[in-house]
Amino acid sequence: MTESPVPPPPPVPPRHQDSPVYRRIADRLRDQILSGALDDGDRLPGENALMAEYGIARATARQALAVLINEGLAVPRRGSGVYVRLFRPIRRHGSRRLAREQWGQGRAIWDSDTPGRAYAVDELDLRREPASTAVSRALRCDEVWVRSRRYSVDGRPVQLATSYFPADIVEGSPITLPDTGPGGVYARLGDLGYPPVHFTEEVRARMPQPREAKLLGLPAGTPIIVISRIAFASGGVPVELNEMTLDSASYVLQYDFDA
Repeated sequence: MTESPVPPPPPVPPRHQDSPVYRRIADRLRDQILSGALDDGDRLPGENALMAEYGIARATARQALAVLINEGLAVPRRGSGVYVRLFRPIRRHGSRRLAREQWGQGRAIWDSDTPGRAYAVDELDLRREPASTAVSRALRCDEVWVRSRRYSVDGRPVQLATSYFPADIVEGSPITLPDTGPGGVYARLGDLGYPPVHFTEEVRARMPQPREAKLLGLPAGTPIIVISRIAFASGGVPVELNEMTLDSASYVLQYDFDA
């Protein structure tokens, strides 16, 4: 009996003919993800499937999947496989979200970032403590109230934030309570006579620490965006230091300014 010939493996995209095979396979899978053929939460072909489909070694299949994981398009689940991780980016508009007409009218800053999308604070820690050297220097005080939060959008953790407030300004106010009320902490600072009139932000990127990666559910190789913001009341009085850690794959940062 004559055996049927083994069919050749499917072609890989010709985008980079001189690229390694694993990159060309990653290109093919990426195209399927970005075109919608593979959706958020779908399981990608595993190492065994890629080996059989393309006639490659396990190490090559593993490299192909690692490319997508490192790009933030896929996430491994221990003992289960590698899954598509698609997420509509949050557009964080630097000035619009902090405008007084936003929080001054009782709207949350997150209403500007995520219109029509479900967001939540799914972890919250409140405490009063001595200010560290860096915090004391920024806020010019010795004691602070601290609000540490984790924010989720569409059920996915996207940001960690820790705000520090001078204790002598916010003591006994809703800022020291879980629910700060309409407009959030900036509206309450306004109630106390310290409405923010100026903000300064510093933005940088780095790789996450283990705790940050765990809290944000980050795939290996995904960097974070770190934003440090100080809010000032009239007379240059600092009233809040906010240190934010963002999943870089979940955000677009937008800043508008005149020439």
